Amino acid sequence: MLALTREYEETHRRSGSGTADRRPAPISVLPAQRGSTKPRPRSAAQELTHLLFDRDDRERVHGGWRRLLAGKAFSYLPELTPDERTAVSYERLRLVNSTVDDPAALAHDARLLAGLHEWTGFVDGGLCTLASIHYNLFMGSLLDHDFYGRELSAFTSMQRIGTFLCTELAHGNDVASLQTVAVFDRATDGFILNTPNPGARKFMPNTSLIGGPKSAVVAARLLIDGEDQGIFLFLTPLSDHAGHLPGVTVRQLPHRTGTPVDHCLTSFDHVWLPREAMLEADHGRLDEDGTLTSALGNRRKRFLRSVNRVTAGKLCMSAGTLGMARAALAIAVRYAHHRHVGGPKTGQRIPVVRHRSHHGRLLHSLANAYAMTFLHRTVMDRFVAHQEAEREEVERLVAVAKGWITWQAREITTESRERCGAQGLFPANRISDLPGNIEGGITAEGDNLVIWVKAGAEMVFGHQVDPISSDTRPAAERDLTDLRFLRDLLASVERTWQARARIALRQGPSGDPVGRWNESSGAALEMVSAHASRLAADAFLEAAGQATDPATRKLLSNLCRLFLLQQLRQHTGDLLAEQRLTVQHVLGLHQTIDAVLAELAPHMMTLVDAFDLPDEYLAEVPIANAGYLDHYQESAAF
Repeated sequence: MLALTREYEETHRRSGSGTADRRPAPISVLPAQRGSTKPRPRSAAQELTHLLFDRDDRERVHGGWRRLLAGKAFSYLPELTPDERTAVSYERLRLVNSTVDDPAALAHDARLLAGLHEWTGFVDGGLCTLASIHYNLFMGSLLDHDFYGRELSAFTSMQRIGTFLCTELAHGNDVASLQTVAVFDRATDGFILNTPNPGARKFMPNTSLIGGPKSAVVAARLLIDGEDQGIFLFLTPLSDHAGHLPGVTVRQLPHRTGTPVDHCLTSFDHVWLPREAMLEADHGRLDEDGTLTSALGNRRKRFLRSVNRVTAGKLCMSAGTLGMARAALAIAVRYAHHRHVGGPKTGQRIPVVRHRSHHGRLLHSLANAYAMTFLHRTVMDRFVAHQEAEREEVERLVAVAKGWITWQAREITTESRERCGAQGLFPANRISDLPGNIEGGITAEGDNLVIWVKAGAEMVFGHQVDPISSDTRPAAERDLTDLRFLRDLLASVERTWQARARIALRQGPSGDPVGRWNESSGAALEMVSAHASRLAADAFLEAAGQATDPATRKLLSNLCRLFLLQQLRQHTGDLLAEQRLTVQHVLGLHQTIDAVLAELAPHMMTLVDAFDLPDEYLAEVPIANAGYLDHYQESAAF
């Protein structure tokens, strides 16, 4: 039916005797083998790529996904209807699955899973969403419970696509109050899954018939003998090749912004499920007599443990938007170099990138993109290595990073689109869909503002701001080019907002918890923002210190300097009042930033070349190429 179908079939077809198999090489979840050969000297762009993309783990985490999206199956397909685009995303999901040597292991490999999102998000936002749901929320939930070791071949082979049903029409941010019920039926030793009212319909899962038969992990309130035991997950078949199963009602929602996905409203009318449908683990198991035993003492903790996969999901959402931001910048910077405008002399034409008003904005975005990438790597390291006792701290760290990265990604893609002018509005130039797709990442796996409010409430008194350096020289003796000085100023900003939040909370109206928090929340959110920026700065500084080539180290240090100066710009009043900055510092800030921009401007192409986007991808983006004007005559995309 679609152009992709032919490519997909060719990719999957095993040739006859004497002909090579054309399937993509499997992507392994095993550690990459390191050779003993002496590494070749790297260019500046190559060393930046090495630092950006997990260093010695780059090939294992990123290499396979990068090669996959360079294939024809990921080419831009113009003039498809929304449902056709959704069908293409499902076909690509199966292509992804065919390249993975162990789909179940992929669900347990947070780095590789995030890498999948990072490289597919900017090519097909729908695929990014579907992969996150199938591998992380669905497969991951099964494997995190006692389902491990059970028969999963229908899902690993994608005979059935997995989806995840948690939020409801009337319960989004307060999903812990969801009303879908799973009543334990002693007569049949099973469960009756039911949607008790219209507000309890599951909101936005991809449950249509597009993509083939589907099963879901459904979050429902377990009722045993009329007593609410809390929210647990239940494996529920939704459809087969003939349609939706009895008792399952699905209504497709209108198409949202960004790349289309088959979002639906889904409800259940007394659907019977077998005993083994309940996903059990230490947080909750049913004895043979139907008695619930749990290692956790209350229903909220049971719910949070049941949906624990949303933490890995935050890392995946962050990675997806991170890839989108870098792709948008790579396109915008390339276009800026070969888009010419009138120069100062009559008849002269100069690249628009020559203008500070143009390259300055892109350089600020580049500094943020590097900071976002290094922050994501640092947070991923912490997530992968954390112990159970660190769970709450790490979950908060992941939430803070997700909010900051996805918000920054939105700003970057919007800026990149604007710098491309009207050309950025055409989908063929691969930027216009990105801000809409990032909006989905901002809301998915925990709305950014909500998870930052939660983090702020925990950090007002439960967080110790990292101490500043031991340099005790007065501010007048410090320089705005000193990276450690700038980093310490950002830590001071974090400490200032924490102190304000504490004072506001203590002085808030007694007997009115909401009123007290309202007084403190603004300062608490500023504290979280400064905390995220400071974490990003620390990750940036660490990466710059790892550069082995002096020129690369200088380039990264300058970019980090630009990032820190821009982050501090809005806080100069507080820093001046607290005597962390002098009047001379504040008056000279703009000039200092301009000097850094001037030094970085000649290196913009090196900075985006380090993003390592496949040549095959860039070749299909008209404005990323010097001959973009020819596409108006040669390409049907316009």
